[in-house]
Amino acid sequence: MHTRLVPLRSTFAWMGAVALTLVLGLGAPPAWAQGQKVLKFVPQADLRILDPITTTAYITRNHGYMIYDTLFATDAKFQVQPQMVDKYELSKDQLTYTFTLRDGLKFHDGQPVRSADCIASIERWAKRDALGQKMAEVTESWKAVDDKTFTLKLKRPFPLALEALAKPSSNVPFIMPERIAKTDASTNITEPIGSGPFKFVKEEWVPGSKVVYVKNTDYVPRKEPRRRGRQAARWSRSTASNGSTFRIRRPRRRRSMQERWTGGSSCRPT
Repeated sequence: MHTRLVPLRSTFAWMGAVALTLVLGLGAPPAWAQGQKVLKFVPQADLRILDPITTTAYITRNHGYMIYDTLFATDAKFQVQPQMVDKYELSKDQLTYTFTLRDGLKFHDGQPVRSADCIASIERWAKRDALGQKMAEVTESWKAVDDKTFTLKLKRPFPLALEALAKPSSNVPFIMPERIAKTDASTNITEPIGSGPFKFVKEEWVPGSKVVYVKNTDYVPRKEPRRRGRQAARWSRSTASNGSTFRIRRPRRRRSMQERWTGGSSCRPT
């Protein structure tokens, strides 16, 4: 099953796309008939720049999250967690971080994600991002131990190292292939290839009109432990205007942003 995300710039573009789909349907099977799901949406701005390092525009940041991945990320409680990294260690003197990548990470061109790709990407990001620049000031070296393991050696302890690598908004330290990450930090990249959950279909990109992404079937998400049992909750009493008494259930913890947006209290009579 393939997924295509197509942001449309305006209502007229949407109407045109619908008309085009109907026309194509007369002579060729539509995408959904070929086992694809198509989601169309209108973003808040036009995607003009594809490089999430040279600009802080949110539309480009959002584009980055579609096609790239990061070494670390923040969870629902804003705690830093490994993302592309499988495990990491910090030396006792707090000067050396050792990172090991997860198995099975591949870029959209089929090449495996290597330590050299991560180092080049972080070094390019650090030249543009304010927090990255601060970390670069105390960085002695980045070194690849092998294709899956690399180290960060600091001149002095930097408590925000992991927070920097998990920075959630512009500029985000996205990981790119080394050959692309070697592009000057002030020059826009021309080849948007990452290892994220979607692939950018550049040949169908029409600035001001259409952007197309397709599902990356090779994407390897993290394997998180499953939660067992029902989520703990707290209850409080409430009395309705007719005198009926209700117990209101409020979850202790909501695990995702979606739950915070759509979750609510559930009521039942006692």
